[in-house]
Amino acid sequence: MAGNPLLKGLAPMHPGEFLRDITLPALDLPKAEIARRLGISRQTLYDILDQKQPVTPAMALRLGKFFGNGPDFWLNLQREYELRTLEPKMAEELAAIEPVAA
Repeated sequence: MAGNPLLKGLAPMHPGEFLRDITLPALDLPKAEIARRLGISRQTLYDILDQKQPVTPAMALRLGKFFGNGPDFWLNLQREYELRTLEPKMAEELAAIEPVAA
């Protein structure tokens, strides 16, 4: 995966980490209130913040509406995290795949 050369060497960031460390502290709202406003359980919010659950398309819609930045930001963050985390784990398997000439 070519990706952004500016990100080379940086660990991928799970959307939950972004929420936990950057976004939510700026809101100064209790997590229970944030969960209520998102229409999700506190446990679901905590699972995302603890990186135990991914940001699904439905969750991206909720977060995008809540923060006003749309679902694409959240889905792209999740996609980038998954690709950058999975690719090194699959390196050997991917190296064995012979590309087809177009």
